[in-house]
Amino acid sequence: MTTCIFCKIISGEIPSYKVYEDDHTLAFLDISQVSKGHTLVVPKQHSDDLLSTDPEVLQHTTATLQKVAQQIDDALKPDGINILQNNRSFADQSVFHLHFHIMPRYKDDVDGFGYKWQTHDVDADEMTELLQTIKDA
Repeated sequence: MTTCIFCKIISGEIPSYKVYEDDHTLAFLDISQVSKGHTLVVPKQHSDDLLSTDPEVLQHTTATLQKVAQQIDDALKPDGINILQNNRSFADQSVFHLHFHIMPRYKDDVDGFGYKWQTHDVDADEMTELLQTIKDA
């Protein structure tokens, strides 16, 4: 028996508010709503994160992600939508089953959500070295 909470939701051991389901994926309202309509999209096949997910499973999952995001956009008419996906604890992943957050954004929700992006200038030599390091991997 699995201890993964999302696997338990998928199997029906734990109830959820299902937004969408097909043979490969499940989308359900996040129990901790960051914004009205905050929804999670998960593959039914367990994988810990994006990096360990079979490409075909990921393809099904992202197709569902797009479909459900459109459904939320049509139904709730938010001012914008954030799609968030975290990998590993340091990146704020708390459930180790691949999942995407769909977070509708509204003009009045600025106090309830946010990531602070802090950019850094990098010179051309550093960019070239970084590029080569990534390409060599």
